[in-house]
Amino acid sequence: MLKSLTWMVLLSLCWSQSVSSLEVAITQELGAITVQHGEQKIEIIRNQDTEAMITPDFARTSRPCPPFCAQPIEAGQGVKTIGEIELIRFMQTQLPEGSGVLVDARTPDWYERGTIPGSINIPHDRLNAQQGADELTLEESLALLGVKRATERWDFSHAKTALLWCNGPWCGQSPTAIRGMLDLGYPPEKILYYRGGLQLWLIFGLPVVYPDGRLREE
Repeated sequence: MLKSLTWMVLLSLCWSQSVSSLEVAITQELGAITVQHGEQKIEIIRNQDTEAMITPDFARTSRPCPPFCAQPIEAGQGVKTIGEIELIRFMQTQLPEGSGVLVDARTPDWYERGTIPGSINIPHDRLNAQQGADELTLEESLALLGVKRATERWDFSHAKTALLWCNGPWCGQSPTAIRGMLDLGYPPEKILYYRGGLQLWLIFGLPVVYPDGRLREE
């Protein structure tokens, strides 16, 4: 799976659509941006249909716990938790600079059903030795984040800022990946946690794409 994901997603801010021309903007100052996802350019703009409703997959309020339990705000000591505005700022800055990676930490079946534009898929169990990731799996996964193997330890000197997310505040997949990364020595200041995940992304009417860049109709 990782071989098909080794392409790194480059994201650039091509333009910001005038807020005054939109009924539903992202913020009072920002209307839309354009994201490079693989070979496709994806417009990050909120659904302009003010009667739109969230997709049924994410409308449920009560999932069995465990495993779908409420996640703490702090995924790990020193790891910053962010919201939608900070995620979009990350898309505008660190992704196009190449200093950051947006990580969909869900299992591949979820990723295939739709992801946040600009994301690559590194499943949570491939970043956590406690979940069964062996040395080769960890090496392949961490390489996508700029980390190399150095004799008996990992070399984090060129580690990128990794922004991880999963399905929402009830999803433990990205927190599991973050805990695994911290156990390996990944610098906590270079890890960001989007706790809202795909559920909150959809609640804000923001676009979702299939891995090949095709927009998913909600």
